[in-house]
This record gives sequence, C-alpha cells and structure tokens, in this order.
Amino acid sequence: MKINNIIRSLLVFVFLLNITSCSKDFLKEELTTQYSTQYFQTQEGLEGLAVSLYGNLRWHFGYEWAYAITQYGTDEFTTANDLTSEPWNTYDSRFGPVGATVATGAANNNCPSPAALWDELYFGIASANTLIANQKYFTDEESKNRCLGEAYFLRGYNYYRLTAQYGAVTLQTEPVAGVVRNFKRATEEECWAQIISDLEKAYNFLDETQSRGVGTWTKSTAAHFLAKALLFRCSERNDSWNSSYKEADLSKIIQLCDYVIANHPLANDYNDTYANWTGIDCAIEGNSEVLLAALFNGDASAEGRYGNRTYNYLNCQWQTGSAKWVQRGIWIGGMEFQRCRPTEYNYAVFDNVNDARMWKSFKTIFGCTQVANTTLNESMGNAKIVPGDIAIMFILNKKDDHRFDNQSDQFGTTASTKKSTFINPETGKWIPCVFPLYLKGQFVGDQYGSTGNPVTTNFWAGLNKAEDGSRTAEKGNAHRDVTMARTGETYLVKAEALVRQGKYQDAINVVNILRARAQWKNGEDRRAYVDGSKAFETNSLNTGTAATNYKNANLWINSYYISTGITETTGPSNLQITSYMSLPAEDEAVLSSLGVSGDYNRMLNFILNERTRELDGEWLRWEDLSRTKTLVLRAKTFNARAATNIDDHHNLRPIPQSFIDGLLNDDGTNLSDEQKAAWQNPGY
Repeated sequence: MKINNIIRSLLVFVFLLNITSCSKDFLKEELTTQYSTQYFQTQEGLEGLAVSLYGNLRWHFGYEWAYAITQYGTDEFTTANDLTSEPWNTYDSRFGPVGATVATGAANNNCPSPAALWDELYFGIASANTLIANQKYFTDEESKNRCLGEAYFLRGYNYYRLTAQYGAVTLQTEPVAGVVRNFKRATEEECWAQIISDLEKAYNFLDETQSRGVGTWTKSTAAHFLAKALLFRCSERNDSWNSSYKEADLSKIIQLCDYVIANHPLANDYNDTYANWTGIDCAIEGNSEVLLAALFNGDASAEGRYGNRTYNYLNCQWQTGSAKWVQRGIWIGGMEFQRCRPTEYNYAVFDNVNDARMWKSFKTIFGCTQVANTTLNESMGNAKIVPGDIAIMFILNKKDDHRFDNQSDQFGTTASTKKSTFINPETGKWIPCVFPLYLKGQFVGDQYGSTGNPVTTNFWAGLNKAEDGSRTAEKGNAHRDVTMARTGETYLVKAEALVRQGKYQDAINVVNILRARAQWKNGEDRRAYVDGSKAFETNSLNTGTAATNYKNANLWINSYYISTGITETTGPSNLQITSYMSLPAEDEAVLSSLGVSGDYNRMLNFILNERTRELDGEWLRWEDLSRTKTLVLRAKTFNARAATNIDDHHNLRPIPQSFIDGLLNDDGTNLSDEQKAAWQNPGY
C-alpha cells in the first residue's frame, strides 16, 4: 500500500494553528474540517501528523533547488545554456546570504535562495517536534512507536541536511510557543550528536514493516542514514574536533551497513534502479533496494504546491539542438530545460566497454519524429531517413579513440548550419545530428548545440534517471517517486568506512559487489536501452499522429557499438578489481589529473569516482565532496565554470540573511552588525 495521496496541508509550522485532517485511509484522503492544535493531543491527530511528515520530502524535488543545491558546482555537472541557477555553479559574487534576483544579476527570479532549504527543513522539524512532545497522548503502544520512529527520523534527516549544507545551526527540539527570535547557534559537534541521537531513536522505534507503503521509513532506512551521519562526523570537514569519535563510529557504520544490506538486497539489474520505470506504482518503485523515496503519483489534488519537476533538469535541448528533427512533447520522458550538463569527468570516469551503468544511465539516441529539412534529406539519396530512423546520436567514445579524426568535418557545431554527413555503419542511413565526445584526442563534448558557445552549449548526452512518460501535459508534473536512498549507496558508505580504517583491500572487495552487478551479463544485449519514457505506452494520451511518431521514433537502442568500436558480442564483461594497488585506467587518469598520492587519498578518491558511476545524478554530489573536503580540488580540476571563484569557504553554504536579520537578543534588542557577522559562515 502506498501513501502517495496523503500529502495535502497536514504539515505544521511554528505559527500555524489550523490544519486539515487526514482520514484513516490515507489512500483516499479527503479535505475535511479544520482543527486547532489540540487535535494533536489525540491519537488520531498524532497519527495524521505522522503520516503528513512524508510530505516534507516532496519539496526537495519540486523546483530548481533540486539540482542547484545538490549537483551544481561539483565535478559531475556544470551549467548549460539555461543559467537559472548559475551562481550555485560559479560561486561568484551573486552567491551569498541574500540570494540572487534579476535585480542583482541572476538570469531570472527562479534562482534558488539559500533560505529555501533552511526554511523548509525547519518547517518539517517543527512538525516532528510537535509529535514527539505530545507522545503521551497515544493510547496504542504500537502506533506510538511507529509514529515516534517517523518523527525522530524526519527530524534527524532534516538536521542532517541542514548541518551538511550550513554547518553549525540552531537546534530546536521542542515546539515553539509564540514568536521566538533569540535562537542560539549550536556547534557542529553538538549538531551531529543531535542528528545521531535522533536517528538512533528512529532505528530503535521502527521495524522493517513498510506499513505506510514502499519507500517509507523502516529500521533499515534509519540505519542507512545513521551510518551516513556517523560517516559525516568522521569526515575531513570535521577533523578539527572528531578524532575521539572515529574508531567507534567507523565500526558502527560497518555494522549498520551490514544490517541494511541483509534486509534490502541489490536489484539484480541496474536498469531496475531507475530505467525500467513503466508507470505509476510500477515494479521498480517497490524493488528491495529502495530505502527512502519521496512519494508521488497521478493525483493532481494531492501534489501540493510543487510536484515532481526533476524530469526537467537532466536533459539537453534536443529539439532546438537538432533543428527540430526531434520534437519535444509529453511523449518524450523529459523536458529540454538543459540545466545539468555532465562534465568531461562525468563521462570519462566510466569504462565505456565493460560498465553497463554508463549505457543504462545515459540516453545516447533519439529517433526522428519529423523530417525537418526535406532538401537536405533528399540530398542524402539512398541514405535519407524517415520518421523512426535515428536523428540524434551521441558517441560516448574515449580520448584515445581516433576512428573519427578524419571525419571530424562531418560533425556540425550548430543546428542552424548542421553539416553532419555521417552515415550509420550499422544501417547505412544518414544521421543528421552526430556528436562524439572526443575528436583528435580532444574533448569536444562541450562544442555542440545551437549557441555555438562551449560555455553555454545546449546539446549533450543526458541522464535518464528522471524520465517520465506518464505526464499528462508537456510541462506537467512528473508522477514517479524519487528515490532518495538505496542499498547501492549503502555499499559505498561501508566501503568508505573501510578505507578510513585503512582496510583498503576490504573496501575493494565491497565495491566489487556493486561492480559485479554493473558488468554485462552473459547473453545480454549491449545495444538495448530503456528509460521512463516507456510509460507513455500506457498513457491515456497515447493517441494520434504525435503518439504514432513517438512510437516510431523511440528506438530503445543506444550507441554502444559505434561508441566503443568493439565487435558485437553477447558475452559477459569483467569490472572486478584485484588489488587496491592497481586501480582501473579511468581511475588512474582521474587521480593523475587531481594530483593525489598515497594509499588513503587514492582510495578515498576512488570511492568518490565509484559514487559517480553508481549514483550519478542522484542529488547527492555536493554533500559528498563538501564533507570529504574534496569539493574545491575536484571542482577546480573538472568544472571550468566553478574553478575561477571556488575556495575553501564554499564547503559551507551561507546562513540566510533573512534569518539573521530576524534574530533578537534575549532582552529584545536587535543584533548589532558584529553579532550578525558572527552568525554568518566565514567568507560570506
């Protein structure tokens, strides 16, 4: 049973006195009468409040902050032609405590403010505090334990996100009565102690029963995030004070991870983590690997102010970039908002021959939906194409691949003057838009698109992890759940803990389990491809010419053989690493570019590389680089747009100026300028 329909307005904030109720059948929640906060002094009210806590997670994926806060300014992603959230990637003077607007140089007024995350997380904390404070009103012990586990989990999770982003924050663990403006700032050590305490309580109260539905919080969910919190406390960002915790924390992390792994085994196929999404509540949303999800569905009345918008952020601008050989629309699983452009590192870190994760994550082929230039097409003679043939192909080749060097003039740089004369060696058909990553030993993946500018290119092979063909409007909300934690990450948390213990070969052995899943299996078709666009096949809008063109054009293939140049095979591949002293060539190239040496630094960065391969685009990267204090080095090395301005103070976000300006001293007086400055993180 799922709770996608529970989210209405049953969320409490410090000043909110009236809410709507949640019916006992939260699958069919109805808007009813309003209640005072005395309703939370009844078991019914507290059970409703516990269910409503899940709504706080949806916010994370409803707007531009989904990627700006988590993926920009890192080694994996940079900006493209759309510069909505550019300051989060460039770390320039517009990035500060106030936030950027058009008046202060932002591209538009949708640029996320640092206050957005701060406010929403405290919003959820206030709800959790109310439930915890009123626990004496429960009459049923089983219900009490479940609801307390959920409240402690959300409070721990929200403080985790706050501390990960902003460092030391205000710890408020009791409901606030009236208007309070004299908050104190805890230390980071105190914050992590509170987070760990909350998640430990959640772990103790929760069991493995998913009584709220798949993706809701269980003991394993709490164990995973407790392990992550302990790992954060052990990490480099906290080295000024964390030495006394490390030994016990690292041992505990491994125990917790083993518990999660035993209870939530990996999905057999990497495609089942994201790509095999076939519609609302489909099988992969309930696979054993899912530990935490933000729950969505097709009920427009339950989605709140922000639905799931993530399908907008990982794609290129294929219609414009292809000169309309491929049109956009609901029949395509994403929208071409072209926010998150993968860096060269993001492609190069994969073994493009042996690692199936690359081909199950990146969309490399788009089928033609219309003949956009009849004259050009007719000039190709017998090689001309019709709707349903390949119109766009991204060739994910390697730097030492020189097969296309003598054909470099075949690959156009802008859609308006497309010069591609590339003939597909597999079909004998012309492909209007063909883009290798490398030509003549140089990365040219940032040279394509309609802008003609490498800084603002709008054409690249994007990730498929948010594709949703169930949308009922071109710019409508997505309906799929967003996976926020899965066992694939748990393995990497365990492996990093082993690295921190100096057990490097043990860490390799753990990572090899993930890499075994990532290998091509015997008999597997390496050309086969699927993504969440598949859901359109059962969409009620699947009628008419546009739908027919979509079905003809969605070819469900990739560019594997043209990209790699290998002979067609159905044999298995091998990604196993035999020794930590002999890492894969892709990793050695990354380590060389970073200039890191010594077993510990090499292995820590290897784990970060493996996190890219396993968790690419899953809204985690900035936090991982910040806590390991590799953010500056890796962004400077692999993200040219971030390199100019980023420095050590960017390992923390600015405390929102709106919060600081609202603070008062205990006697009711305003803070002085010096006191306000003391509240702010250094460098802002």
